[in-house]
Amino acid sequence: MNFYTLTELKALLSSKKSSSLEITQDYLARIKKFNKTYNAFITVTEDQALAQAKAADVRLQSGKADSLTGIPLAQKDIFCTQGVKTSAGSKMLDNFISPYDAHVVENFNKAGAVMLGKLNMDEFAMGSSNETSFYGKVHNPWDITRIPGGSSGGSSAAVAAGLAPAATGTDTGGSIRQPAAMTGITGLKPTYGRVSRYGMIAFASSLDQAGPMAQTAEDCALLLNVMAGFDKRDSTCAELDVPDYTKTLNDSLEGLKIGIPENMFALQGLDAEVTIAIQKALEEYEKLGAKLVPITLPHSELALQAYYVIAPAECSSNLSRYDGVRFGYRCEDPIDLYDLYTRSRSEGFGQEVKRRILIGTHVLSAGYYDAYYRKAQQLRHLIISDFKQAFEAVDVIVSPTTPTTAFKLGEKFNDPVAMYLSDVFTLPVNLAGLPAISIPAGFVNQLPIGLQIIGPDFAEAKILNVAHQYQKVTDWHQHHPKVEV
Repeated sequence: MNFYTLTELKALLSSKKSSSLEITQDYLARIKKFNKTYNAFITVTEDQALAQAKAADVRLQSGKADSLTGIPLAQKDIFCTQGVKTSAGSKMLDNFISPYDAHVVENFNKAGAVMLGKLNMDEFAMGSSNETSFYGKVHNPWDITRIPGGSSGGSSAAVAAGLAPAATGTDTGGSIRQPAAMTGITGLKPTYGRVSRYGMIAFASSLDQAGPMAQTAEDCALLLNVMAGFDKRDSTCAELDVPDYTKTLNDSLEGLKIGIPENMFALQGLDAEVTIAIQKALEEYEKLGAKLVPITLPHSELALQAYYVIAPAECSSNLSRYDGVRFGYRCEDPIDLYDLYTRSRSEGFGQEVKRRILIGTHVLSAGYYDAYYRKAQQLRHLIISDFKQAFEAVDVIVSPTTPTTAFKLGEKFNDPVAMYLSDVFTLPVNLAGLPAISIPAGFVNQLPIGLQIIGPDFAEAKILNVAHQYQKVTDWHQHHPKVEV
């Protein structure tokens, strides 16, 4: 049962071959047994999960079930959950019990889902390896000496290890797709504004986006049906109808034009074996009737530089609210207000968060705003224009999700620049606000790799269709790690 897809779990519940309570108990037992190995969960909400499962079974029996009634899943600990600790992986919020639910959590509750708990993550979503969490590093189920990716590493590890059938994640520069690739699962970053950010603790407000993480594209479509939609409490949320993303999953790919960004495939640091695996995936698409079209995204190679000016700038602004006064961590025995501010922030934030706050403050300062921040925003507009031009010629764009497989824990922790390079293929998508999905596409040295499919604005249905058709003719998504104790 631990590696059943959501579709299979829904079938078990509708046929009454299993109850939500039985399924939930099975996952809770598995979490209790294996979480000490992977450190995927920060908080396990056992009592709440069992109560929700019992209520779900009543609804199922009465024939009043919603789309996810009785289905267990887990929330990244960046989503506020009423009455449950919401930490964002930081000492700063270790004592914060949220008084309300995030919009995403509200939607899952309305759909009847069961929450297993809150998942580990890089502190305030700042990191690419899930090594910056106040609650300790998360381990990759394929090899516990390696990273699971970040910042949604707890989410990817939980799904890959069968501790949850699905999870939520957030993606600011690749934090859904990169960990999905490194743990062999499917992860979708929707268009910016497709999913409300209300109740999602902010890192970089013009980049952050919530999305689903699961075993298959079909599962992600089911989850996005629930997550997406307008929310007046989020001024950046798109006021658009939500289609049924499952309806077009089986559309033919005959005549589909897939853009191959040749300059991205030539980037230094891309593992040759990863390239070979992606080329084999592209051959499968050609068999399905798709046409490969060479394209260039000339400014994508500078996305890394632009992102690491814009994101820290927004982070420095968003995290200014954590001052030891209103909520969160407060230092002991401050001698005055200045001491309260400085020690609370110095003691409450970790190294990576402090690094980005300092960078962001610097690039926004009077003497450097034009030289750095304004230039980065100009470059961002060029990247957006590159994608718009490319999508005039192709339907989707395909690239590797990451340049390498998961690296060793600690290998790049003290080299931030090397760490940042692991997001080189995902960052341009966030700067442009586009939807993209990572799906399993093979193995290199027994470690999974991911294929990234990028679409134009609000083309989630199309990229889910392209992903699903690949998963119908391959079985990479059906490979699971041998869970270690």
